[in-house]
Amino acid sequence: MHTLFIILLLTFTTTQEASAHDVLLGAEKNSPKRESRAVWITTLGGLDWPKNSAFTAAGRERQKNELCRLLDQLKEININTVFLQTRVRASVIYPSKYEPWDIALTGHWNTDPGYDPLQFAIEECHKRGMELHAWVVTIPAYKVSQAKGMGRSGIHVKKHNLVKRVGEQYFMDPSRTETADYLSNICTEIAGRYDIDGIHFDYIRYPEDAGSFPDADAFKKSGAKNKAQWRRNNITRIVRKIYKDVKSIKPWIRMSCSPVGKYRDLSRYPSKGWNCYDAVYQDAQGWLKEGIQDALYPMMYFKGNHFYPFAADWQEQENGRPVAPGLGIYFMSPSEKNWPLSDITNELHYLRTINIGGQAYFRCKFLTDNTKGLYDYLKNTFYAYPALTPAATWLDNVPPTPPSNFRTESLPDGMERLCWDASTDNSDGGVRYNVYVGDESYVNTSKAENLVATALQETSYTYNPRWLKANGLRIVVRAMDRFGNESVVEGEKEQADDDTDFVAGGYFGGPDFSVFSKRYGCIEPEPNGDILLPKRETEMYAITDMQGRILKTGFYLRKVNVSKLPSGWYQLRTLDKKGSRRILEFWKR
Repeated sequence: MHTLFIILLLTFTTTQEASAHDVLLGAEKNSPKRESRAVWITTLGGLDWPKNSAFTAAGRERQKNELCRLLDQLKEININTVFLQTRVRASVIYPSKYEPWDIALTGHWNTDPGYDPLQFAIEECHKRGMELHAWVVTIPAYKVSQAKGMGRSGIHVKKHNLVKRVGEQYFMDPSRTETADYLSNICTEIAGRYDIDGIHFDYIRYPEDAGSFPDADAFKKSGAKNKAQWRRNNITRIVRKIYKDVKSIKPWIRMSCSPVGKYRDLSRYPSKGWNCYDAVYQDAQGWLKEGIQDALYPMMYFKGNHFYPFAADWQEQENGRPVAPGLGIYFMSPSEKNWPLSDITNELHYLRTINIGGQAYFRCKFLTDNTKGLYDYLKNTFYAYPALTPAATWLDNVPPTPPSNFRTESLPDGMERLCWDASTDNSDGGVRYNVYVGDESYVNTSKAENLVATALQETSYTYNPRWLKANGLRIVVRAMDRFGNESVVEGEKEQADDDTDFVAGGYFGGPDFSVFSKRYGCIEPEPNGDILLPKRETEMYAITDMQGRILKTGFYLRKVNVSKLPSGWYQLRTLDKKGSRRILEFWKR
């Protein structure tokens, strides 16, 4: 079966640009409503963020704005999960009673940046409907050369019995039971203080050259017979301890890790000596079976037969928990291995074909820099529609109550705001809201293309009533708890109100296109496909679909031919030199 998938995969052709027809009718039409779309934001050395130092008030604002721009870029391509490196190398990016501030924030070790970067990042992610998972580097600490800068706040001084020196770096000793307690204290500090959506372990394993790790005395004292299994038990003990302690505080926090990309040798494909189980004593698939991880993001920074058979193995052993392989997009950089874009896009299509839990990207810079056109490809084709993260039904499968008492408010700029009364849930994690729009008599909330807003924290949604009413589009709002369970839209209970009707769990508007055209002056294309643009003083125009994706641009002329666009609803917008767009008209082909 694995070989068949690979043969089929190699028949795919991938281009960096998609036509308007491809954008609307291509791969994204098969987009699942739920999949992890994650990215790692590395704070170590400011590799992804921050580039600006927060040593002054002005520096703090630049640092914050830098993160906001980054998150805006990720939101633009419908990324739904951010792994923010929170514990870096026995140093952190939040005020902790256990470990010092990381140097990346201010340029100095153990120096308060003047704000709480983790809290700020959580708020900004949630504003954009994205999850924030605190990325915790577990076993490695800082380099020996950095110990002086850490001073007495460093773990090599405060907890010297928990660390081992291996070459020029300190590592925590997995064989000490106190190591599990110490790491759990950090994770429960984060979980108890912050409204995070997940905690993500990195390097929850022995170092690469594990044979040189100085634990011979500890192994001898343990009385264990098999050193390899003893080491695996040491790592599993840490994972189990943290999982149980965090869940006792907030059971909805998703616990995950990024294991080595190959679990073990397969019958036909060896791992070439680099795998979880034997090389670094990381029993990641066993953690899924035991139920002490909610998701895995294996670091599958490979291609060819080093990727596809092992991806299938992860999918086959997922045990009802999502596995979302991490893709090594940094290898597309000319300064790395200069992979072509097709190496990554082929892997994306394969992962979706085998119905695995999603994808993740290492690391953020190579995504937002649009390396080899990957950002554009995701935006225009593969992630053209939003997606919710997989629901953790093994933790809780009871949905919240539906929102109720829908009403609209007219806004001064011609927009409208749909408001509702809050839902309730059986947990204390709070409720968020997903908004769907469709032109069916009953909006199919299982379709990704009908999902227009995710994880809203407020009990309102602002929209343009012109395009809503033009095609009798209907809005449905579903409440979602912190485990990902959505409320059910109850039986329709209509209350007539001029052009609009309200239903339990949703809203829809009703005038047909002809009524709308008379009321709003909507464009009606000529038989040959020409549309007459209104008189406007603007240099460029843009034609977009109803979700704002640009399908056609050009210099602003009075007539534009749109006959090659497929049937559907469109918007005409202005396009200035800065890329800003303003809606002028609507039309239907």
